[in-house]
Amino acid sequence: MRVVLVSPDSFKGTFAAAEAAAAIARGLRAGGRDAIELPVADGGEGTMEVLIGALGGEIRRVTVQDPLGRPVEARFAILSDGVTGVVESAQASGLELVAESERDPIAASTRGTGELIASAAAAGAETVLVTVGGSATTDGGAGALEALAESGLNPRLTVLCDVRTPWEDAARTFGPQKGADGSQVRGLERRLERLAAAAARDPRGVPMTGAAGGLAGGLWAQRDAKLVAGAPLVLEAIGFDSRMRESAFAVTGEGALDHQTLEGKAVGEVATRCRQAGVACHAIVGRNRLEPFQTRILDLSTVAEATTLAALEERGRALA
Repeated sequence: MRVVLVSPDSFKGTFAAAEAAAAIARGLRAGGRDAIELPVADGGEGTMEVLIGALGGEIRRVTVQDPLGRPVEARFAILSDGVTGVVESAQASGLELVAESERDPIAASTRGTGELIASAAAAGAETVLVTVGGSATTDGGAGALEALAESGLNPRLTVLCDVRTPWEDAARTFGPQKGADGSQVRGLERRLERLAAAAARDPRGVPMTGAAGGLAGGLWAQRDAKLVAGAPLVLEAIGFDSRMRESAFAVTGEGALDHQTLEGKAVGEVATRCRQAGVACHAIVGRNRLEPFQTRILDLSTVAEATTLAALEERGRALA
């Protein structure tokens, strides 16, 4: 009997991808199926752990500035090749680092992310993969660029994006979830306009430049960073396709299935690759917000909900 490939993303704010994969796999094994755990990510939080788990490497810790300039211990990774670093912007500039009552969308800075990138370069990384999901910031990457300039280091940058939002839509699309009211959104839009006008190349109209409140676009415009969709890069890096083609079926999942799943999120990428290879794909999610037609677009064999590790395990047993 061929094995089942278990490839969930993280259940944001609840379970890491590896935790979810382990729970689903336990259920499958309890039901008599062999299972391979291969957690996935899309460039948001948890991407560093997924890459380290699949490719090997070392996690390092350093104190940097959080979005409001306070010291925070953050992690970066050096992969096993010794010359590739991984930096999650959420480690230094993440929304979860700022209590709801403290959120200041105007003052929030990406400086700590720049400090993390510089730390990875100082540790020997010639290329740094920067994942930009979950930020508290809309500073167009100004803080990160300032910190990098002060460091004097110039690693090659590849920015992993989990959205395709262009620069000019960043404040309107993401500002409210970071605490910005209508007046502040307009102020952030004006600031991004000024930054774009002064940049070495114009990020306006370019897909993905609005990710993380323009952090992606700032690095692209001023540091010649390469912008890539995170999910395809991660799946290629961890060898997803070959494992998937050898499997009886695949199981994926995340905290919520919604319209963003159709636009480059990890679950959507997993489902698409399974469909193209003729391998059945099942999803276990915290909440399914897709309309039936949208679910058919993903061509998922089944979609089940689970909000605890025990429930994930039980859903895995049912699929066996």
